[in-house]
This record gives sequence, structure tokens and C-alpha cells, in this order.
Amino acid sequence: MNLIFLGLPGAGKGTQAKKLEEDLSIPHIATGDIFRKAIKEKTLLGEKAKSYIDAGELVPDEVTIGIVKERLNEEDCKKGFILDGFPRTINQAESLDDILDDLSREVDMVIYLKAKISKLVERLSGRRVCPNCGATYHIHNNPPQKEGICDKCGTELIQRSDDKEETVRRRIEINEEKIKKLIDYYNNKGLLYEVKSTGGIDKVHSRLLSLVKENS
Repeated sequence: MNLIFLGLPGAGKGTQAKKLEEDLSIPHIATGDIFRKAIKEKTLLGEKAKSYIDAGELVPDEVTIGIVKERLNEEDCKKGFILDGFPRTINQAESLDDILDDLSREVDMVIYLKAKISKLVERLSGRRVCPNCGATYHIHNNPPQKEGICDKCGTELIQRSDDKEETVRRRIEINEEKIKKLIDYYNNKGLLYEVKSTGGIDKVHSRLLSLVKENS
């Protein structure tokens, strides 16, 4: 089963992809993870990506696409994969089609995790992080035992600049424009499925698992 997860920031793509990874025994492939892996292993493309990241620039499409292609050629992807964070643009989506054509494979389902903007803002802006041990919390969904203090090491929690409401709304706005194009692209191919990403992690997971089983 070859799956793509689409969704705005805060929709729960990573969380749900990890849970499905266990159910389906196929790898969850997040763009950030494969970048880090390629950089750590000092592959040619990994070194190229590092040069852009170190300079504070966006990694060009050709490098991102090349790293994804390398990952999809690995042994553990032969039974399928869950792509999270790729494709982000129509150019990347078309390139993914070409990569899979070369492998004599195709995308089976594109799952769009849908949620109201207000809910996404609440999820992201409520996140708090421990600057010492990296533990994450949420002021509503997963609060620490003592307000503002990390349960694990007792350090005062912080709100990252990326999680401030104004920044969150801007991130969502930028991503919304890109996702609309991808939704149309995959809808026209008859591959798009929408799943509500509200009601709690376990309920969303149950919806996703039922949907995938119905279409496998």
C-alpha cells in the first residue's frame, strides 16, 4: 500500500502516519527524517541539502526529489510506504509519479486530514516544549502536572516562536494555498480521500485504519 498524507500544520499527519506504520508494517517517511538521515550518512544529496539548510535557504526541488527517490528505492519500501511532507508542490507530485513509474508502482491513496483552521491554531499555539530535555506538552490536550514546568526534569517550559499564534496562522495560510492545488491534482486522479482529524487521536486512527482496509 503506497499512501500519501496531506494536511495543514497541526492536522496530525505525523502522529497518524506513525500509528498506521505499526498497523500496516510499512515505513512512515517524513521529509525531515530522510533529510537528517541523508545528511548523517553524508550522501551526495545529503551534503547538498546540508549546504542549503546551513545557509538558511530552502532545499531546491531537485535535491528533495532525489533524496525521496533514494529512500523509496530502499528495501523496506517494497511492500509500501506512507509519505508525510512530500509532495508539497505540483512539480513534486509529478516527479513522484515519474519515480514510481520507474519502479513500476503507483500511489494507491492520498489521505487529506481535514480540520477547521481554529482547531489547528489551538493545537499548535497550545504546544509547550522543555528547552532542557525536549519533552513536549499541550496546555489543553497534554498539560504538565505542574503548570509551566516539565514533568521529567523540572525545567520551565517555553513556547517556541514557531508556535506563537500569529506565526501559526501565517504558516497555515501559506500551506493552505499549496494544499488546495495538491487536493485538486489528486482528486482529478480519483485518489483523494478526506478524513476528519478531530475527535481525538484514537478516533482519527480508527477512521484511517477502516478506510485503508476498505481500499486495500
